[in-house]
Amino acid sequence: MTTTNGGQDAELTPEQMPQLNVVGQYIKDLSFKNPNAPRSLAPTETQPAINIQINVIVQQLAQTDHEVALKLEGKAESAGSVLFAFELTFAGVFRVQNVPAETLQPLVMIECPRLLFPFAREIVANAVRNGGFPPLLLDPVDFVALYQQRAAQMQAAQPTPTTQT
Repeated sequence: MTTTNGGQDAELTPEQMPQLNVVGQYIKDLSFKNPNAPRSLAPTETQPAINIQINVIVQQLAQTDHEVALKLEGKAESAGSVLFAFELTFAGVFRVQNVPAETLQPLVMIECPRLLFPFAREIVANAVRNGGFPPLLLDPVDFVALYQQRAAQMQAAQPTPTTQT
């Protein structure tokens, strides 16, 4: 990567290059409920209705460090009865250096959750399997679309300026 400085190309030193490092990742909260067991474990002909919600929560910890948390909530229902429900908050601390301010938020809201998601997916699959059901393999998530949707919601929530006459 090069930058232009007064007409001269200068190489960036490794210390000046944009960096994204995973400092650590961890389960903040995990809950699995199987409220109707063992009745819910009986074979059935119908597929359960599965509802999943995913949210990204970011908290700045220091000038370069951000905690990014994926909150996954899911429920499987059949014939009006809850088969299982889970909540997982899986987080990571990311160190971001030498990233322009205008690209910091998309980086933290898109790339960091993308790095966390495979681990969260495995935790959910194992929890559901250990609850007595076939593993629930979550589909990949388009974090770009999720970010754009959230940005549009925030834009719509801002009051529009009015002109006074």
